[in-house]
Amino acid sequence: MRNIKLTIEYDGTNYAGWQRQINAVTVEQRVEEAVEKLTNKHCEVIGASRTDSGVHARAYVCNFFTDSVIPEYKFKGAINNFLPQDIVVKECEEVSLDFHARFCSKGKRYIYTVFNGDQRLALGRNYAYYYHRKLDISKMQKAAKYLIGTHDFAAFKNKGSSPHNSIRTITGLNVEKKGQFITFTVTGNAFLYNMVRIIVGTLLDVGCGRFEVDYVKTILELKDRSKAGKSAPALGLVLDEVFY
Repeated sequence: MRNIKLTIEYDGTNYAGWQRQINAVTVEQRVEEAVEKLTNKHCEVIGASRTDSGVHARAYVCNFFTDSVIPEYKFKGAINNFLPQDIVVKECEEVSLDFHARFCSKGKRYIYTVFNGDQRLALGRNYAYYYHRKLDISKMQKAAKYLIGTHDFAAFKNKGSSPHNSIRTITGLNVEKKGQFITFTVTGNAFLYNMVRIIVGTLLDVGCGRFEVDYVKTILELKDRSKAGKSAPALGLVLDEVFY
């Protein structure tokens, strides 16, 4: 038996997230179908995490077990032959049998992009959230600092997260502006359901003046989802890297 690790880039626009579902097409489904066409056997593909419908990935990691004798260096091109144009295997390697894409992960980095212009985008509209209200970058940067570290992020999770443990560690949260684009780069050991999108939505509320900067600290302390901002739309989010 062999364990094959894949690093995948995908555009999530046309998919209901990573995880296989009964009534919707997902990225996991398409990858498993491609592997099955190549190996002539169904192989469960283990993903590093689930991503929401419409979320993209630059370097999503997954693995599968196979008894195929196909040489390691041929897997990448062969699997790509069976994948749609919006999913591509960027790297492929044979790893030890104890490697697990989810359980071996030590952390992830997400990047969320906001387009803060006078008019919405036509080109690139699937990769940036159009937010028309004027934003104070300095305030968002100051508010972001309250979220760095180990905290109970109960206020920053939507229904679907584990109800037992909402303690997570954010090691980095950078807010940067280049032209009309604002990026939120969030790095941490693990994330709750919709956590990054809620963080972005909350910081946008700070930037537009709805929340004061230090109110973010209060939101953490209250542990009440209703006190935080709305989840920013999925289309602006990219899983940038998984760390091992």
